[in-house]
Amino acid sequence: MENTLVERYRKLNNLHLEQLGKGVTDDHLIWLQVQTRQSRIRIVEAARTRIFLEDRIINKPDRLVREDGYIGQEFDLDIPAGISLSIEKTVSLYNSRDLAISESCLEACDALRRRKNFEQMLTLHEIAWKHLWQRWGMSMETNSRRIEQVHNLHVFHLLQSASPNTVGLDVGVPPRGLHGEAYRGLIMWDELFIMPLFNLRIPDISQGLLMYRYRRLPRACSAAEEQGYRGAMFPWQSGSNGEEQAQTLHLNPESGRWIPDNTQLQRHINIAIAYNIWQYFQVSGNVDFISFYGAELFLKIVRFWTSKAEFNRELDRYEIRGVMGPDEFHDKYPEADKPGIDNNAYTNVMVAWILARALEMLDMLPQNRRRFIMEDLSLSEEELSHWDEMSRKMKLVFHDNDIISQFEGYGDLKEFDWEHYKKKYGDIQRLDRILEAEGDSPNNYKLSKQADVLMLFYLFSSDELHMIFERLNYPFDAESIPRNIEYYSSRTSHGSTLSRIVHAWLLVRSRRKESWKLFRQALESDIEDIQGGTTHEGIHLGAMAGTVDMILRCYSGIETRDNALWFNPRLPKEIRSLNYCIEYRRNRLRVDISPEFLELQLQDDARQSLRAGFRGETFSLRPGERKKLKL
Repeated sequence: MENTLVERYRKLNNLHLEQLGKGVTDDHLIWLQVQTRQSRIRIVEAARTRIFLEDRIINKPDRLVREDGYIGQEFDLDIPAGISLSIEKTVSLYNSRDLAISESCLEACDALRRRKNFEQMLTLHEIAWKHLWQRWGMSMETNSRRIEQVHNLHVFHLLQSASPNTVGLDVGVPPRGLHGEAYRGLIMWDELFIMPLFNLRIPDISQGLLMYRYRRLPRACSAAEEQGYRGAMFPWQSGSNGEEQAQTLHLNPESGRWIPDNTQLQRHINIAIAYNIWQYFQVSGNVDFISFYGAELFLKIVRFWTSKAEFNRELDRYEIRGVMGPDEFHDKYPEADKPGIDNNAYTNVMVAWILARALEMLDMLPQNRRRFIMEDLSLSEEELSHWDEMSRKMKLVFHDNDIISQFEGYGDLKEFDWEHYKKKYGDIQRLDRILEAEGDSPNNYKLSKQADVLMLFYLFSSDELHMIFERLNYPFDAESIPRNIEYYSSRTSHGSTLSRIVHAWLLVRSRRKESWKLFRQALESDIEDIQGGTTHEGIHLGAMAGTVDMILRCYSGIETRDNALWFNPRLPKEIRSLNYCIEYRRNRLRVDISPEFLELQLQDDARQSLRAGFRGETFSLRPGERKKLKL
């Protein structure tokens, strides 16, 4: 087995497995056992082949074929005319990390003996998918059957990567799912776009993904300590044990040169994890998870940022220096020797937000758990007071009056000649590679690979941002949002499939035609391979999740805040109706949306009433109650 789908990886070591043994059992099952060369995980494949001549079973082969790394069986048959032949091959796959097993090879063979026939397995398979689609299915009336088909395909890929089968396993969600070799299976920040769907559909999966991070908390704390910080510093690209695996050199296929890769400075991965914890709690209401796992994880991330930030006495503000934002095109200042940029707006605003949420999280914990956590982390009231101060004094930079500067100094960069480069190259999504090949750098220009400042408008409503800015004592005018969106939209190349999701989301209520165009491009990202050759390296799971989330949360206007489930629907004209079921606080809710009405029905078996919000007003839904609201 070799990893050869990513061309630039082909010269790297592709020998990952070493054979441990192969054989055949007395009842004619064949097996092959290998071991991963670095992590020593044993993997076993066992196979049973049965041949049916009408109702007569033949499972004894005539010959056993053994080769290096291979084992097989050959059957010779005389088939009389008019007799039907059926061949059934069943394969089981086990590894040494599987739960509730003795030894992987024994389990693989035993599993085959316990499995009956294809028809029975197919029936169980169909039932399992039926149950998943009852949770995930979304009925929509559209002007294009393809939208529904691709939407369902994206849901399928999501559930191939994380499903009820992964609950309880130590697994994360790689950017390319389980479908390709790009990024080498490392875990990055894509769960920021993926977890909202699982929160509202199967929150136990979300909890499992957060536990994946929690188990790597000691490694993150060690990483922070090694660089002189406190708390937890999670890696941008996480290996199986939580170590940083981001490459330090990157091959530019446009120039053939290896160039420095500073993406490990994207410390906002910490912010994504904290944000996911808070959003999971808002939907699930799982205080026990927060009490025993989530709060510790969240607070240690906060502690990292308090040690990373520096206090500027002249400004009476806290600053964060030497990082990278989500943009990725800017990894240092023009002509600078040292990588990193200062006071990235996304990072600083999000840090202010998580500091405030940390105080809120501690206040909502049961008194004894709060005391235990304070003692475990040696948290003092003085430190909490410092967090409160920082949440009110993070520095932001503006230019052109009310444009939030992507980072300090962004406004001083040169404007980029977009038309010239579009005419010269056509596809300019990856301007970083194009400019490097020309001996230039995106660090010199006002341009972005993907949404950065605009991530704030993607993650927060206008009301939430107003509260954050008010706490920071910066002016916030809701009218400045479209000006910021316009400013950065015209300076973004969409070099990441995630970018179109964010921009489509932000334009859905103001520039609906453009929003729909970006949504359709994102929807077709992998079907059409819009980046020109990246899909065969693996599907883009974050973008797939983002398109499903556009339909579920964006078009429905769903927010989970203030212990309520808020709705503010605005269907695009291309979707005439939408209905689905979601789970909120362990209650199942049916949602029906048309251009005229929003209809909510809490299922009869709901455990308690559900608090919902619509246009600034909240109300309670009792089990079995239906409420129809005019839009």
